[in-house]
Formats: sequence, C-alpha cells, structure tokens
Amino acid sequence: MVDESSNGINGSGNLLPLTSLRTINSSDNMSMHTTQTQGYVPISAKGHKDSVYALTMNESGTILVSGGTEKVVRVWDARSGSKTLKLRGHTDNIRALLLDSSGRYCLSGSSDSMIRLWDIGQQRCVHSYAVHTDSVWALASTPTFSHVYSGGRDFSLYLTDLQTRESSLLCTGEHPILQLALHDDSIWVASTDSSVHRWPAEGCDPQKIFQRGNSFLAGNLSFSRARVSPEGSTPVPVYKEPTLTILGTPAIVQHEVLSNKRHVLTKDASGSVKLWEITKGIVVEDYGKVSFEEKKEELFEMVSIPAWFTVDTRLGSLSVHLDTPQCFSAEMYSADLNIVGKPEDDKVNLARETLKGLLAHWLRKRKQRMGSPAPANGELLSGKETASRSSTHSRIEVDGSSENDAMVYPPFEFSVTSPPSIITEGTHGGPWRKKITDLDGTKDEKDFPWWCLDCVLNNRLPPRENTKCSFYLQPCEGSSVQILTQGKLSAPRILRIHKVVNYVIEKMVLDKPLDSLSAEGSIAPGLTGSQSQHQAVGDGSFRSGFQPWQKLRPSIEILCYNQVLSPEMSLATVRAYVWKKSDDLVLNYRLVQGR
Repeated sequence: MVDESSNGINGSGNLLPLTSLRTINSSDNMSMHTTQTQGYVPISAKGHKDSVYALTMNESGTILVSGGTEKVVRVWDARSGSKTLKLRGHTDNIRALLLDSSGRYCLSGSSDSMIRLWDIGQQRCVHSYAVHTDSVWALASTPTFSHVYSGGRDFSLYLTDLQTRESSLLCTGEHPILQLALHDDSIWVASTDSSVHRWPAEGCDPQKIFQRGNSFLAGNLSFSRARVSPEGSTPVPVYKEPTLTILGTPAIVQHEVLSNKRHVLTKDASGSVKLWEITKGIVVEDYGKVSFEEKKEELFEMVSIPAWFTVDTRLGSLSVHLDTPQCFSAEMYSADLNIVGKPEDDKVNLARETLKGLLAHWLRKRKQRMGSPAPANGELLSGKETASRSSTHSRIEVDGSSENDAMVYPPFEFSVTSPPSIITEGTHGGPWRKKITDLDGTKDEKDFPWWCLDCVLNNRLPPRENTKCSFYLQPCEGSSVQILTQGKLSAPRILRIHKVVNYVIEKMVLDKPLDSLSAEGSIAPGLTGSQSQHQAVGDGSFRSGFQPWQKLRPSIEILCYNQVLSPEMSLATVRAYVWKKSDDLVLNYRLVQGR
C-alpha cells in the first residue's frame, strides 16, 4: 500500500500506469521512474527447451535454480545468466523448488511424487523422500532448513524431517494443494477450491508434531509407500480442522455461450451450474449441482444471433470482451427483449445498450460535473449532443430514431450492489481497471476508446456487415399463387417469417400493387433500407373488387427445403438451421389448402 503522502500518489485506488517502474532501494524508500529508457535491462538465462514451472534463489541473489518439463534441475549464475550445472534424478515435471539461505542445498518437488534434497556443491542428490502418492506441487521449509512442509495433488500436507527422514501427515483436504506459506507456528495453504486455510505447523519446534505419534519413515522409491510405523497402517492426520479459513468464491471452470447470445452457462469448482445474463452482468438462475451438458441441451434454442462478444474464464471469473466493429453486429426487436414504452418493431443493438448500461453511472456523474441537471434513469444525451446527433443524421449511421433511445432499459441495467469492473485502454491513455460505480465522471474522454464514446455520447455506430439477409421468394412447385415481385429481396437478419407472410399476402393483389414495405423497412426487390416512414403490411385492409378468398385474408405458409417454417423464426435462424449454405437463401410460399 502506498500512502497519499508518498510521491504524490493518490490513495483512492487509482491504478498506476503500466509504463511506470517502482523500485525499493536499501533505505526502503520507494522511487518512481516514469520512463523505461534508463531502467534495468534484464539478463536472459537461456537454455530451457520447454516450460519452466518453478524458480528459487538464495538470499544473496547469486544462485538461481529452475525446473520444468525437462525433468532436470538447472542451476544458474544469477549475475551473468550463464548455466552452471544440471541435476538429474526426477522422472517427471519439476513443480516446486526451495534453496537454503547459503545456496548450498536445494529441495525439489516433482510430478513423479518424489521430494529430493540436492547438494549443489557436490552436484548430487543427497536424499529422496517418498511421502506423497501423487504430484508434489508446493514446498515450504523451516528457517533452519531442517524440515520441509509439502503438498500437492493428493490433497495432503506432510511435514518431513530432512535428516531423520521421519514424516507426519498434518492434514488432508478435499482439493489439490497449490501453494504453502509458513508463518510462525502456522502454515497457510492455498488449494484449487479458492479458499485459503491456516493450519497449525509448530514452525519454531516441528519435533512437537512427531512427539504426538502417527509418524513414519519416508521411503526412497517413488510410489513404494515404504512406510515403517509402529502400527503399519495408513497415517492418521494430526489436525482435523484448520484454525482459520478465508472463504473464496469457487472459480468458474467451464462455460458455454448460449445461442441467444445473451446468456452464458457456467460451472464452478464446487460443481454448481449457473446461468448469467451478459446484458445485466448478474446470475439469473442458480441450478445447483446438476449436469452441465444436460442443462446446456435443455436451454438450447433454435435461434441465430451473431457473436457480438467473446468470453473467457481463465481468471476463474467471467470476462466478457467487446471489440469494434464486431460487437455491434447483433440486434433484437424491443418486443423480444420485453422493453415497455418502445415500439415493438424497434431494432435494439445489444452492444450499444450494454455499453449505455455499463457507463450510466459515469455519464450521470459527468453531466453533474458539467453543470447539467442530473437525469433520471441514466439519460445519456445532452442538448448539445442531441443537436449534434440530428445534424449528422444524414451522413452517419445513427442507431434508433425514438427519443426514448436516451434511456437505459431494464434488460441493460447493471447491478450497483455487485457491479462489474471495466478493463480498457483509452485512445491516448494507458490501460486501466475500475468498477463501474467507481467512475466519478472525472475520467478524461481520452481514457475511453473513441468508438465507445461515439456510441454512448453521440449514438453513432461504426459501419457493420451482416445486418442484412438476401433471399429469393418463389412459389412452391405446382402452386397457382403468384406475387408481383421478382428478383432478389433484402431484409434485416432478425426479420420474422410472419412478416414475410404479410409481404406475400400484400403482393398477391391482382390489380396495381401497393408500394408498401414492412415496418422493419426494406423487404422489397433490391432495397437495403430506407429512411422514409414505411406502411405496415398484413393488416387485412384490402380494397374492394378483390376475389373472395383475398377478402378473407388467405393463409400462407413459407417453406425452405420443403420444411414449413415457424412464423416466429428469423431469417438468420432459417439460414443457420434449415438452409445451411453460403448461397443466397431461397424461400417458397404456398396457399394453405382448405382455407
């Protein structure tokens, strides 16, 4: 932690630029260097042919020891980076290393389940200890290097006397042990369950543990389990419960983005399966410990929406990545999102609304600092910005046309009790990370990507691809029904089949057809969109003089590959699940018999 008085650093938690270097000198003062040109040039220690899993160094910093997938312990001169020697003996990956203060003795733990004590001066293995039944991942020694604590994949923590080879099982958990830290008479244990446990260790006098009994002699051979104990039985743990537990959240270990591109199914380390809503940043369903694969199949929907984000869980939490312009490729109708107070046929851009929700707090604070009255419900556009929006309407793509577009709607409101963090890099600034509720409106606009600001401040989106779907509309074979439209049609990818039905009915008139389009705009030959107001079709208001069956509003079916399509399917869904080809989609229409 750095005080507010130290080097003028703000103590409010602002992140330092990653280009800064912090060094601690012998007087414990912290100094800052904002440039790297005069910084320390690292020494490369080249020689490993594969992954390095473990490093350790002596107190004076002259000897460096490394290990990894080559199964050998490498010793380096830390001052020059040159190789000194190799120590061979392990038969699998080396996962943990310790050096004593003098740099003479080294302990290594390996995936071959063995712990080995090396004399670097003599360049040989002095002792080997068969204590564990599986990989050794963590080591910690007493200050005098007389005893070693070890843990790993077998869930067990052992204490071993390096001289007498006497060993004792301290405790057994439910998860593999990843790290150990000895502190006074306690040892902290970090395992794969994300909680940290403190166990008694008698670090000052480890012999007290052996005096309790249940100890054994460590064998020399891997997996031999050559234990000599009075009872000749499996060791009993010395301790049953930790003295303290710092609870952690179980890490997410598996995830699946569902086909609706708004929900992500996850499974955590405890086996719990949950459903997240990306546009809210919260868990909407907790299914408990159920089968992940079965739940994934149960939640499957036959819908096709472009991938507008990517997800990773490498840190054990859900990270959602948005990149321009791909993130703006997904749209849904407001009716499908259950947005009240917005025309049901309005197209809603998922990324744009999500960004508005994420930055609603920042925008409110920004307006307050600029002297504007605080808006309700995260209203975004100021008067000046609204004027800017209208003046650029003709030459720049502006998403939406309703005045209500300045609102943050419920499907995109983020929690303030458990707010997500934003990690980003500005147009001119460096990377930064903050919770959305910590954004106080002081961030300069250069701290945000320009495309993000253009979206939330000016309502503008970059040019996008794949928002339209081209298709042909033809009568079924043997059908007597004809429409007065020829050639290729173009419509939004999210257009529903029932709108295509309305279009067919409209174009079936026998006299001069109505030049009307669907409310979504642009089902018409060769049209890709229009800014004019379109007349809705399919409302049954046909003129007199038509045939009787036309007055009764005929029932039309739309087919693809002879499969009758559901009226609620979108063109994108038909293309993805029925058509399944890269060519332009071909739809057929016919009059339903007997109606």
